[in-house]
Amino acid sequence: MVGIAQRRRSNVKTCILGPMTNDILQRVERFHFPRGAVIPERRNRGYTLYHALSGAPVARLRPTGRNDSVEVLYWSASKERWTAAGPFGGTVLPLDEALQFIASEDIFWALC
Repeated sequence: MVGIAQRRRSNVKTCILGPMTNDILQRVERFHFPRGAVIPERRNRGYTLYHALSGAPVARLRPTGRNDSVEVLYWSASKERWTAAGPFGGTVLPLDEALQFIASEDIFWALC
């Protein structure tokens, strides 16, 4: 019984998140980053953006499940993990605003 329920939930997630996944990847790929192109990659429960030339991590986007809002994270070299981009915890923005935020803030480009 548990296996069937898990498969059904998995299929529902695929149906719901499938088109959104492609949409997010396409929107990131189309966005013009003045500091260089990025390559988005779907990983775990979000998207990792890498600098196209250096391969350095630029940002991590985690969908919140509300509309097209995402939590924005940056790679902390000192902590060696993804870290909240805001001064008071997580920064949650609609995708277009998140991409603008990433493009304009130096912290995301420190390793590039």
